[in-house]
Amino acid sequence: MSKTHLVIPDSHAHADYKNDRFDYIGKLILDLKPDVLVNIGDTADMPSLSAYDKGKASFHGRNYEKDINAHLDAQERMWGPITKAKKKKPYSVILEGNHEHRIKKVLDYEPHLEGIRYGISFNDLDFKRYYSDIVEYDGGNPGVINVDGISYAHYFVSGISGRPLQSIHHAQALTAKRFNSSTCGHSHLFDYHIAKDSSGTVKQALVCGVYQDYVSPWAGKSICNLWTSGVVVKRNVGDGHYDLQHISIEALKKEYS
Repeated sequence: MSKTHLVIPDSHAHADYKNDRFDYIGKLILDLKPDVLVNIGDTADMPSLSAYDKGKASFHGRNYEKDINAHLDAQERMWGPITKAKKKKPYSVILEGNHEHRIKKVLDYEPHLEGIRYGISFNDLDFKRYYSDIVEYDGGNPGVINVDGISYAHYFVSGISGRPLQSIHHAQALTAKRFNSSTCGHSHLFDYHIAKDSSGTVKQALVCGVYQDYVSPWAGKSICNLWTSGVVVKRNVGDGHYDLQHISIEALKKEYS
């Protein structure tokens, strides 16, 4: 039986910006009734743990608790409508992105900061409360899960270097390097490619964009203009095949705000 997948790209809940966009997803879940929901990761921005910004003036005032609360507020908004309506949740997957992985990296270097009550912990994200399955990092790289013949990861690595596999033809590179249909996020770009071999076997590769309605300070408007913001709906999913629909964040806001 074919299924419907709803894919939520990198959504970067951030204490300095509103989470209204997560309300739109909650209402979409009620309308769409997907069989599967995949959150591709980086749903929590966690700027307080950014090694890149540490020591800069822009780092001043960042707060771990605010970061966690922004993330939890986003999840409550996203899942609230279906809970309130007392409808059955879809099978749901959350992939640990590099922004959530910041918590583990900090604890690698500063283990004395760990603590369930007063320290920091990966469990503070409370993924178990919201998702059926959690796909954490495997070693130093994002984990991979296969759902209905599609491999999902926050990003896929290139060879033994462990670096993200990406290029100006990112989706085409995925079909060339991987052996099945694959979907990832991370770059915030949107790219899609279908490859077929002489036997008629189809591989579909998708780089699913971003789900933000604000300009990231680290990137600036010129870079953010390159990104494609919205969600992905895959219909008639089976054995790695699907019909693709991208719904822009502007369309979601128009429909559900």
